[in-house]
Amino acid sequence: MIAVSLFDKTGVMLQPWHDAGVECHLFDIQHKSGSFQGNDGMWRHGYDLTNLPMPLLELIGEDIVFTSCFPPCQNLSVSGARWMAGKGLRALQQSISFFATSAEFAELAGGKYLIENPVSTISTYWRESDHKFHPAWYAGYSGAEDNYTKETHLWTGHGFKMPPRKAYGDLLDGPDKTYIHHQAPGEERANIRSATPKGFALAVFQENYEAQKTQKMQSV
Repeated sequence: MIAVSLFDKTGVMLQPWHDAGVECHLFDIQHKSGSFQGNDGMWRHGYDLTNLPMPLLELIGEDIVFTSCFPPCQNLSVSGARWMAGKGLRALQQSISFFATSAEFAELAGGKYLIENPVSTISTYWRESDHKFHPAWYAGYSGAEDNYTKETHLWTGHGFKMPPRKAYGDLLDGPDKTYIHHQAPGEERANIRSATPKGFALAVFQENYEAQKTQKMQSV
């Protein structure tokens, strides 16, 4: 079985799948050019994802059971709406292209999928999201590090199941519940703000892996 994650530098979303023995592939322009297997055993591919690159297309037809996508949102996010006009049409075009790459591959791949973005204008250009959540709703799967608020929307398909919530005590007992919004400017600011909550990643795996595994075994 194979799991794929697009616009993914860290691999947090696929870590539980990798731990279960699923072959994992991470695609992001921030990885070094080409394809290589990291020390953690996951495959990393450094490609521009404005369009579907050949290594990504080559995975279609393989036994892909799960796809996660995190297309850059800085030109689509409602929180940055006041700066959108100044970014120009090319910036908007690129962001929509990234989202289109995600949707096209997820549909072609065949496995359960999610495409993640914060509150954004993509619903105007495509369709409304299927689910939304805050990391704190799933902090009980991981710990206090995820006990913060950040409204995040998901576009899902192919039987994806939203996992049940598991809180980590009272949200107010955790770390600064809004710290993710106050990261200092710097090269890693975007990566920190877009980091996948470990609790949510684990919850998604637990809710979707066994069902997908059973389905694949029955089809053999």
